[in-house]
Amino acid sequence: MTSAKRSIAKMLFRLTAGGLIAANLSIAAAQEPSRNFIIHETPKPIAEIQFEDADGRSRSLNDFRGKVVLLNIWATWCTPCRKEMPTLDRLQTALGGIDFEVVALSIDRRMDAVRKFFAEVGIQRLAMYLDTSARATRQLGAVGLPTTLLIDREAREIARLIGPAEWDSPEIAAFISCVIAGGDAAHSSNESEPTATSRCGKRSLGVPAGNADSKRQP
Repeated sequence: MTSAKRSIAKMLFRLTAGGLIAANLSIAAAQEPSRNFIIHETPKPIAEIQFEDADGRSRSLNDFRGKVVLLNIWATWCTPCRKEMPTLDRLQTALGGIDFEVVALSIDRRMDAVRKFFAEVGIQRLAMYLDTSARATRQLGAVGLPTTLLIDREAREIARLIGPAEWDSPEIAAFISCVIAGGDAAHSSNESEPTATSRCGKRSLGVPAGNADSKRQP
């Protein structure tokens, strides 16, 4: 091969590789586990996203005001999302109730795909929610899947993690329990609610992320 042909071949290879990297950026970002659950100094307002429940009814984050919410944006075709879903189900089992709920929001095209996956892996406590337009990912600035937001009782974002996690780990359960308890204390005393940072003494939380399909029980 001549020098000129080798140069052209190298250039074509670089252009092709660059295109593949750009096309798969969001998937690569999601597959690299994030170890830090970043907690904001002050709560951030977030978009009033719209989605549907399992019965096709229109829902929004406003429906969950008064609860601490862990919003997980995922899809059945996202391997890390599939692996972490049982841990979210166990977190809902451990902490779910009038003060806390895991909202697993799928961006699949059809609810049937979510139903099938939930049945396959034995998800029992999570409700099914769907955003077929995937508009929520853009409105919330989600750069990859899964993306998870911790939302306070006033529907404001107080923490975010990009990538999978073992959501039933003691570290996460303890932190979320602290957020829930702090909110209860603020409401009962009629004082302004402190931030998660000041209340629970955290700026970021190191979380287990490497084995999201473990059988750990909460």
